[in-house]
Amino acid sequence: MRKHGVIPVLTLWNHLIYSFNASGLVSEVMLLYSEMLACGVLPNIFTVNVLVHSVVKDGNLSFGLELLRSFGAKNIVDTVTYNTLIWGFCEQGLAYQGLGVLSEMVKKGITFDAISCNIIVKGFCRIGFVRYGEWVMDNLTTCGICKDVIGFNILIDGYCKIGDVNYAVELIHRMRSEGIVPDIISYNTLINGFCKKGDFFMAKSLINEILGFRRKKDFKILAGTDNRKEVDNGVVLEPDLITHTTLISAYCKQEALEEALSIYEEMVVNGILPDVVTYSSILNGFCKHGKLAEAKVLMMEMEKMGVDPNHVSYATLMDSIFKTGNSVDASALQSLMIVRGIVFDVVVYTTLMDGLFKAGKSKEAETIFITLLKNKMVPNTTTYSALIDGRCKLGDINGAESALEEMKEKDVVPNVVTYSSIVNCYIRKKMLDEAVNVMRKMVSENILPNEYIYAALIDGYFKAGKEMVALDLYSEMKLIGLKENNFILDSFLNNLKRSGRMWEAEELVKDMMSRGLSLDHVNYTSLMDGYFKEGKESAALTLAQEMTEKNIPFDVVAYNVLINGLLRLGKYDAQSVYARMRELDLSPDIITCNTMINAYCKEGKFEHALHLWDDMKSCGLMPNSITCNILIRGLCKAGEIHKALNVLNEMLSLGFSPTTAIHRFLLDASSRNGRADAILQMHEHLVSMGLELNQAVFNTLITVLCRLGMTRKAVSVLEDMTGRGLSADRVTYNALIHGYCTGSHVDKAFATYSLMIAKGVTPNIVTYNLLLKGLSTSGLMKEADELFALMKEKGLNPNASTYDTLISGHGKIGSNRESVKVYCEMITKGFIPRTSTYNVLIDSFSRVGKMTQAQELLKEMQLRGSLPNSSTYDILISGWCDLSNQSDLDRASKMSCLVEVKNLLLEMNGKQLVPSESTVFSISSTFAKIGKKFDARQFSKGLYKRNIV
Repeated sequence: MRKHGVIPVLTLWNHLIYSFNASGLVSEVMLLYSEMLACGVLPNIFTVNVLVHSVVKDGNLSFGLELLRSFGAKNIVDTVTYNTLIWGFCEQGLAYQGLGVLSEMVKKGITFDAISCNIIVKGFCRIGFVRYGEWVMDNLTTCGICKDVIGFNILIDGYCKIGDVNYAVELIHRMRSEGIVPDIISYNTLINGFCKKGDFFMAKSLINEILGFRRKKDFKILAGTDNRKEVDNGVVLEPDLITHTTLISAYCKQEALEEALSIYEEMVVNGILPDVVTYSSILNGFCKHGKLAEAKVLMMEMEKMGVDPNHVSYATLMDSIFKTGNSVDASALQSLMIVRGIVFDVVVYTTLMDGLFKAGKSKEAETIFITLLKNKMVPNTTTYSALIDGRCKLGDINGAESALEEMKEKDVVPNVVTYSSIVNCYIRKKMLDEAVNVMRKMVSENILPNEYIYAALIDGYFKAGKEMVALDLYSEMKLIGLKENNFILDSFLNNLKRSGRMWEAEELVKDMMSRGLSLDHVNYTSLMDGYFKEGKESAALTLAQEMTEKNIPFDVVAYNVLINGLLRLGKYDAQSVYARMRELDLSPDIITCNTMINAYCKEGKFEHALHLWDDMKSCGLMPNSITCNILIRGLCKAGEIHKALNVLNEMLSLGFSPTTAIHRFLLDASSRNGRADAILQMHEHLVSMGLELNQAVFNTLITVLCRLGMTRKAVSVLEDMTGRGLSADRVTYNALIHGYCTGSHVDKAFATYSLMIAKGVTPNIVTYNLLLKGLSTSGLMKEADELFALMKEKGLNPNASTYDTLISGHGKIGSNRESVKVYCEMITKGFIPRTSTYNVLIDSFSRVGKMTQAQELLKEMQLRGSLPNSSTYDILISGWCDLSNQSDLDRASKMSCLVEVKNLLLEMNGKQLVPSESTVFSISSTFAKIGKKFDARQFSKGLYKRNIV
């Protein structure tokens, strides 16, 4: 038009400006307005109202106010102009400023109306000042405007949102008393309020009341209702789509899926067709109940009904698919959304990112976040929380902290969930003090930690052995008004269980239950585990019975604890426990199967173990490296090398390679025949199956060979090892030293020790114990004492094995004084000698006739928890017999010796120990010499005869 010199009239300019504004092209609106003025066309009130609306909608309130005052000076404003600006302020949460504009409106003589009032009231309700909003409405109505149903509905919604539903009900009374009839929106708002409170009875009663209006019956739940009057006034209430969808959504959120489906059927029967919101609510219900198949069917049903799933529907289903661990199907759903042109919003991107992080696809998840930013979307708190949680799960604490700073820079406020991820990440890294610092930072930002953050910290400090810090945190938690929950209780139970204080755990449970806390299945499981580990089978089984009586379902973890406990006691066979689990329809997990296979192997039931191995694969439960290790170890211990190799071959087909543990098991089994070729052949076979040749593998081979004294072969393996660029370490040298000592080549053992030091490898206590053992076995106790002194000079503390070796060495060469000296040092250091060490000491006293001292040692060893064996009693009995045979001993003393022999025999019999043949001969000859031939004959025929045959 303008090219032809025709200037559009104001009506056309207004139409263009309005169209651009409606399309969201705010910048174009101002350009058009400038062009219009340039053409000499002046605005009217409609133009001004559209201009003000465009800038206010864009959030530019100061410019909107400037426009209003500028046009106000020219009298080109009206009530709509002011209402538009008031709406802009209220939308930005600036209700008080909006009220200021209203005051200015009154001063300027511009009439305000019910819309002005409702906008202001809604603005105050939006920021939570509902009562002030009601006060404003009451005051404005005194100035001549009439209240309407819209204003009351705004207040009802406001009170429902702040949780005061009962007052919202009172507003319904006021409406009626003031001659305003509630409409379906009033009821839908109330129904939504009651649903959010979880009061479904009142929500359904309101629906019944609506139906009562329709049927003209008196279904009153609100006092003073005159249904007929409302019907007479032409207001006919019908439960609509929103009514039903509100209830359906609420039921689904409360996981009351059956009730939601019942409402759905009811609405369809009444001819109300569900929309995408209704379907999405039911979809969410199915997903929450884990009914993924039903959710997919519902999506197809939506399309058949002509309702296209929206981004919320897809996001809900995608989230559920991700939670099953099926990232492939979730990605396929993402592709379908793209093909169908579904717009991705922040919720969809957040769902995708969170799911990919949880599926272990961190790179793809980070890419989604970058895409979100490229599309100029603003991540919200949930988005950043998912990003931070994903990075924390990967252990990327720096990345998580960086994301936290970024969200603060963008004025996105973190919440307790955001900080929980960071706190838990520090706890997993055992950086507990840093975790506490994060919690303190939360508090400084007015974000209060919840019980779960305290539970995680308390549990972390308990596991770190810092019980006092954990208890301080618990006291702090209670001081700020947080209550104990099942997670807190479980942290305490696990700590007490670890330290063997189950009696304290019992008292704690009683105390918490007296304060209203009910045990959940996790608490019961922890208690059961603790009792089983203390050998209190009865208490553990009582808890299992209590769980059953209270209808607390056993999960797989609880059953694993029960299986482990019962099998550890050895009172139940593995098959019966496993069968009971299947009877209860509990699907065993990998831990269950590993426990069962281990139990079968211990019982020697390898056929059962192999059958379960096959069952696992047929059920889609893939064995892991632990399963393979358990089964191969069991078969190797039983000498079933061929079967172990069969399992290993199957393991290869599942994608596993032989591990260092499997290498050790099979080499140990192959070494039983004492042949080096069998050991080396097995090693080569495992290497051909994909065993990685590393230092640990070579050390195992060298250790096995040296244990059999095959040091030449071991040295050859060492040369191969170093030829591959692998250095000998402490384990290597200790194995060689052990081999040389086993073969009585003490000089070569010390040469290896010198080489070890020369190569910069520091000997440890094991090294010195092996050398001391070699010297002691060879009777070189002077050299052993010198090495012992050198070891101490180097700052190495002797252990029980060191002292046992020295005591035995001195005892065997008859150096009783030195034996006793080392023994006293050992006891002073808090070590308890082995039974074999006590036997050496007792023997050294017995051989010199010091039987009283020997007998005292027997008492002492029993007091210290070392159990005497047959050899202990053989030594003592032979010692008393030898003493009684001394010629210079009088008869009374000899008879006293025989009494000691009889007492020892009775004690030995009570412990079901059997004397050796030499001890039996010594007893018989001793009794016969003293003239106790009858006793000798009785002994020979009697008590031990059946055991000696």
